[in-house]
Amino acid sequence: MLRRPWAPRNDSHYERSEAIHLPLFNKSISIIIIIPMNLNNIVIVLDHPDESRNIGAACRAMANNDISELRIVGNKADYDIEHIHVLAIHAGGIFDKANFYNSITEATADCAICAGTTRRRGKKRGKLLLPEEFAEMADEITGAPVVSTGSTTGDSCDGHSTTADTYGGHSTTGGKVAVIFGNERTGLTDEQLDQCNLGITIPSSDNFGSLNLSHAVQIMSYHLYRRALQQKKGEYRGYTPLTLERVDRTVQTITDNMQKIGFFKMPGREDMENFWRSVLSRASLSEGEAQYLEKTFDKMAGLASKNTGK
Repeated sequence: MLRRPWAPRNDSHYERSEAIHLPLFNKSISIIIIIPMNLNNIVIVLDHPDESRNIGAACRAMANNDISELRIVGNKADYDIEHIHVLAIHAGGIFDKANFYNSITEATADCAICAGTTRRRGKKRGKLLLPEEFAEMADEITGAPVVSTGSTTGDSCDGHSTTADTYGGHSTTGGKVAVIFGNERTGLTDEQLDQCNLGITIPSSDNFGSLNLSHAVQIMSYHLYRRALQQKKGEYRGYTPLTLERVDRTVQTITDNMQKIGFFKMPGREDMENFWRSVLSRASLSEGEAQYLEKTFDKMAGLASKNTGK
């Protein structure tokens, strides 16, 4: 059985936003806070890794994804620091600051969640989460409240400071989440997984399913990092494809301009509209692309009209 079963909480601590009432000058004000993923609360734990170079490569994978806290279950003297730094490139500092422990339980004592990665399934291993499912869970747990209106500090009428650390009795640091990776040869054993409270699996080929340790760290770190990016307004957000209603407006503009230049000498506009509607809806246009198309056809019609003297 996995240690300390966990389930998502429904209380306000995990809400995306909430109102906190502060007594300032005998009045209550509402402050809206946002609770995003906090990558500083992600802990990568390597349990007795065999190869020093894999540790270095894992450090580089962590640094690629803004994750910096490494813990190792094992003895520091067993590893070649030079080999670690060669593979870590400029991320060797992550290993230099790493702490060493005697067990997974000891390494994760200050964490709210301890998640073991495993390729093997079995009754004792319970339900295994996919990396993206785990990232969503980590988002809920690691988030630190940020005051979105007003100042994060202020003086109350009795002279006591009301800082973000004390708003409503809520912690502003979030909880730590540990991701555990086993030895390169054996992965995590049942006994080691017993020290975790949930499992994660990274789908891979049935023909050759074993991942390199650093690759597994990279995949998990990326999913956590990608989740964090979703909380940053305007950064790596992609775009929203146009609705069919908006596509119809572009189709109308295109065919209106085609009509102006005399393209439809014979009936056929409806077929042309259906053609453009089919092509543009499958293209998943952005608003900017639709506007560019509309301006292009407007200009074509305008030039044609000018050249014909109409």
